[in-house]
Amino acid sequence: MRRLKVAILADYPEERWPSMDLVARMLASELQQRHRDSVDVELICPRFIKLSPLASFAKLSRMKSILDGERALNRYVRYPLWLRRERDKYDLLHIIDHSYSHLANYLPPEKTIITCHDLDAFQSVLDVSSAPARSSVFRAVAGHVLKGFRRAAMISCVSHSTRDAVLAAGLTIAERTVVIPNGVDSTMSLHADSAADAEAERLLGPRISGAVEIIHVGSVEARKRIDLLLRVFAGINREFCEARLIRVGGRLLREHREAARALGISDRIVEMPYLERNVLAAIYRRGSMLLLPSEAEGFGLPILEAMACGRPVIASDLPVLREVGGDAASYCSVGDIASWVRAATGILKRNCGGNQGADESRDRIPAQLPSRAVEKQSIAQAARFSWKETASRTADLYQTVAGRVQNRLSECEKRGNG
Repeated sequence: MRRLKVAILADYPEERWPSMDLVARMLASELQQRHRDSVDVELICPRFIKLSPLASFAKLSRMKSILDGERALNRYVRYPLWLRRERDKYDLLHIIDHSYSHLANYLPPEKTIITCHDLDAFQSVLDVSSAPARSSVFRAVAGHVLKGFRRAAMISCVSHSTRDAVLAAGLTIAERTVVIPNGVDSTMSLHADSAADAEAERLLGPRISGAVEIIHVGSVEARKRIDLLLRVFAGINREFCEARLIRVGGRLLREHREAARALGISDRIVEMPYLERNVLAAIYRRGSMLLLPSEAEGFGLPILEAMACGRPVIASDLPVLREVGGDAASYCSVGDIASWVRAATGILKRNCGGNQGADESRDRIPAQLPSRAVEKQSIAQAARFSWKETASRTADLYQTVAGRVQNRLSECEKRGNG
């Protein structure tokens, strides 16, 4: 069997989409380690061009308009031009982030694979009424991205729910889709990591017996429903007045800060940037639970990460999140604040046996950690998703697509000889 040369087209790191960077790195690493006999994989991305490279323009470059201009230049001009020079080096080209699907407009469609995580990037053209504030330019760009998406030979969807959405929107046919879930990396585990644990303690302070630390990991996009997260946490805080909300994934927006002040929880929120994987795992390990109140997700990787670290999870009752969390997570309807608060405080009370009043002696309160049964169930669910399996199924997909290309070439040769 001839060894396939495959390019995995990564996002620009400068765009700071940690989940997409993670998927690209983990998939490339597993393929390189476990499938090197059949696939020669290279993770590729051009150099990001800065509009203001001079130090004197450093302040100007932080302006949103300049940053947006840099992003557009690199995504829609620089990357396609660079890719035209590189594409013939590879048998297959795999776009790892569907929001980069415009790149498929510059690639041989029969050799192009795209991983689809959700349909957010296309929403402004699929349902104009849902995005009335979007400009005509924005919709034109989204249409260009969607055009590339439709050209791909195969769409690898990270969940059955995402595949169902792709087919329901008529973006491709079933025969050109496959479901290959993401995995969870070995960094996420119950096992202590002294350096990472020390860094988590530096960031959050010493771990206090009985402390309630609610974890949320993700961006502040509207679909993440940070507004609901804050209201749920406020309810938890009324019962556990020393509780803290550990928000990983960048700073809250102004409207979130205003809501937190109105709810009286501003001083109970710790905002963290995206973290190194080992430090994130340490923060999961010390957390009491993960909350994920999103109204839409394509996969829900934080669920698996928290479970791999033995944490209980409460997530929105969405098909995709049930697909990932299985019976190991608890689910509440999006927006049903009372149900979220009851579920969370119920779990916490089972772990500590009562209300954590401000005057109670912390020495008498057990740590807010899940039971062994919860840990075992969570870890077992997370173990169903591995990058090893993701890479194996992706390698099979590469062979399938390459086989179709070869069959087409053979047919063309036969017609030519005839």
